[in-house]
Amino acid sequence: MGATDRSEDDFIDKVRREWKRAYPEFDTAPVEVMGRIARINAQSLHQLDRALASSGVSRAEFDVMSALARSDRPLRASEVTAVTMVSGAATTKHADRLAKLGFVERQRFEHDGRVVLLQLTDAGRALVEAEFPRRVERDRQVLTGLDEDERTQLTALLKRISRNIDSGIWD
Repeated sequence: MGATDRSEDDFIDKVRREWKRAYPEFDTAPVEVMGRIARINAQSLHQLDRALASSGVSRAEFDVMSALARSDRPLRASEVTAVTMVSGAATTKHADRLAKLGFVERQRFEHDGRVVLLQLTDAGRALVEAEFPRRVERDRQVLTGLDEDERTQLTALLKRISRNIDSGIWD
């Protein structure tokens, strides 16, 4: 890539050139994809953090609330942990804080009083219902310039990568 071709470069192109200079023996081609996925994710999560700041809820807490909002029933903390991919201790900490804020309530499971179920309060549901559409709209804006076929193709390709990760390639 010549100097005149760099007008279309993005941050990852710059990073790859720096790695090539520092370690010319390494093939950094995977950074073309994985670096961009990581950067898009980081910037998207930063935008979510900014959007949630006024609510007093962190992104991780919003993830707990989102898991509860998607469910058609109250969830055990372990079920929330499974879908949010945070530790059980973190789920408990988030649920405690959300309960104090009035966004989540705890219930005893009728079949086993030792089991605690979590569910959104009306205030928690209202927050999710307000923020989730804004989050989807921010995601839509990120995809500006891609037509439906391109989005479908990108989705299929990313799904293949996701399956590689989910299959435990590093185990």
